[in-house]
Amino acid sequence: MIEDKELRDLFKIEAGEHLQRLSDGLLCLEKEPKDNATLEEVFREAHSLKGAARMVGVVDVEIISHKLEDILGAVKKGEMALSPEVVDSMLKALDTIRNLIHEAVTGEAAGVDVTKILDFGLGILDLKPEIEKSKFQNLKSKIDEFQIPKSTIEEFRIETIRVDTKMLDALMTQTGELTVTKAHISSRIPEIDEIIEIAEELEKRSAEFGVRSAELKSKLQNLKSKIGGDSSRLDFISDRIDEGIRKIRMIPLTTIFNLYPKMVRDMTRQQSKDVNLIIEGEDVVADKRIVEEMKDPLMHIIRNSIDHGIEKPEDRERLGKPRTGTIKLKGMQTASNVVIEVSDDGKGLDIEAVKQAAVKRNIYSEAELSGMTKAQIESLIFQSGISTSSFVSDVSGRGVGLDVVRTNVERLKGNITLESFPNAGCRFRIKLPVTVSTMRVLIAAFGGRRYAIPVEYVEMSRMITRDDIFTVAGRQTVKIDSQPISVARLKELLEVRNAEFGMRNEELKLNNPASHSTLRTPHSAFPCIILSVNNERMGLIVDDLIDEQEVILKPQSAILKSVRNVSGATLLATGEVCMVLNPNDMLKALRRQEAPTPPEIPAEKEIKKKTILLVEDSIVTRTQERRILEGAGYKVVIAVDGMDALNKLSSQSFDALVSDIIMPNMDGLTLTEKIRKDTKYKELPVILVTTLSSDEDRKKGMDVGANAYIDKPAFDQKAFLEIVERLI
Repeated sequence: MIEDKELRDLFKIEAGEHLQRLSDGLLCLEKEPKDNATLEEVFREAHSLKGAARMVGVVDVEIISHKLEDILGAVKKGEMALSPEVVDSMLKALDTIRNLIHEAVTGEAAGVDVTKILDFGLGILDLKPEIEKSKFQNLKSKIDEFQIPKSTIEEFRIETIRVDTKMLDALMTQTGELTVTKAHISSRIPEIDEIIEIAEELEKRSAEFGVRSAELKSKLQNLKSKIGGDSSRLDFISDRIDEGIRKIRMIPLTTIFNLYPKMVRDMTRQQSKDVNLIIEGEDVVADKRIVEEMKDPLMHIIRNSIDHGIEKPEDRERLGKPRTGTIKLKGMQTASNVVIEVSDDGKGLDIEAVKQAAVKRNIYSEAELSGMTKAQIESLIFQSGISTSSFVSDVSGRGVGLDVVRTNVERLKGNITLESFPNAGCRFRIKLPVTVSTMRVLIAAFGGRRYAIPVEYVEMSRMITRDDIFTVAGRQTVKIDSQPISVARLKELLEVRNAEFGMRNEELKLNNPASHSTLRTPHSAFPCIILSVNNERMGLIVDDLIDEQEVILKPQSAILKSVRNVSGATLLATGEVCMVLNPNDMLKALRRQEAPTPPEIPAEKEIKKKTILLVEDSIVTRTQERRILEGAGYKVVIAVDGMDALNKLSSQSFDALVSDIIMPNMDGLTLTEKIRKDTKYKELPVILVTTLSSDEDRKKGMDVGANAYIDKPAFDQKAFLEIVERLI
């Protein structure tokens, strides 16, 4: 073991990079033996690895690297050919070096006999070009008899990340800014003490109350302005630091993608198949933990594709396909996600076999399966207990089914879907967040408790009444965009006792008198969150939609790991602990639910609704206002700013316009002014809802022609609806 820790860590990183480039180069040379540029690069890597091992005294690695360098030198000179057998021996030698490096770094014995490796594995150099083939095959058989220790691919773990110094410099600069800003905030404390002294004097000298009161008000306003500026600056700097730290943790997908070419090569040789692995998008970056933990799921899917998807060369030829099958591993980046696709051009998924497996294991009946779409049936392959000869085997799964692959992906807050094309192959699509340190959630309330739902599963929210609910196939259902969607109350899915919800409702009424959650009548509307989970939609009925926040997910403790429907917890800005729900578990719970005998689907109601144009750039405020308006029976059309609103006004008629003031592209005051200049909109009621609450701001709103002006800080749902109803 290398004694010096710093040298040990540096050698581990450097040697790992040399080994990866050696492996990549050898695989490339096996396909293109005449690629002299690659041959030269591989030769240099072997030489560099030998030198690095010599510097830290890892003699065995130095000796084997030197032998590799000799072989490559002989190939360069034309003294020997780089045949598949030679490449086999060299790749086995790389596996040996990996284990020797592990021994040098950790002190754990590798159990490697270097003499045998040199004699059997790399003795090819000692053979002359004119040697008989029989002697060469005899040497190869000895190579195959010798068992190289298990590759470190099974123990893959990223323990160090190389960081660009410019990124660290930028991060340190922002840290300095943060320190200065914190000092500014601390300096406000003496000012507060001064205000306290003034207040104490006011109590003692009531005669001078008027003068000192004005002074107190002035100082308070000045302090408010300073603290507001400091707070904004602090937020900005904190965001920059957060972004910088996230970038430091980002590593490219090539870190794991480079692990698979050799695995594919070895496995296809074992099964007498020809497979070409194509890798794209390896430069896409994601959080270290995501890259690290995706190694096993991707390995399992690729092994499945080779074992059960790709046909043997003669079978492919009979089907009119190329003898060589293709597996494509592709990484892609979106605004907030990393997408990894694994596709093959094999025989595809046997849909009938999946159905038979589901019926045989009493997971679904034939009647239930007949009502499922093709995508829903394909997704059954991820359920525990369902396996077919097409996808699950000891080879491809190591005794583990695709349900575990999905579980691993979901643990990273991602989802996996499958598309199958008969006789043309399969495509697995894995969608992951770029980072797992934070997540965007929708905060919803039910029974006085707040719950967080990851927004990547949220498709939309709608206001529904009890009259909107009917039953289909024993499940409560609503129609959304003419499509039936199964729904359930959050209480039922979480299996929470009535007594507990009753207690929490009493707390809600005491803590939030404005809440109407417990005052709804049978005809009242309530929010229904439409979730999209693995190509299936479900509705979640709650009391209120509270907010949308970026939160830090706290993992579950060992005691709570088996709790259904919960993926973790977070702390809200109020300090309240909030459970983060698991939509995948809730979908399973919904499937298990039974409902009374279904009545007929209610006929569509021909009721002419008043239409309101809601102009708001904040998604949270927009959602709340839309929910209130739709709950009151209005049809709502959304515009994200003033320009968007003008476009929508020109395309249809509205009964009223509700708008924010501060918005990008065009603010609410300018929008109102433009509306009033057009005679078509002279009588259109305009209601401004804004955080600008001074008398001067209110006067500006009235001057441009608004009919009503509502302060967001003092927003009252009942008063808001009364104003809308009166103006319409």
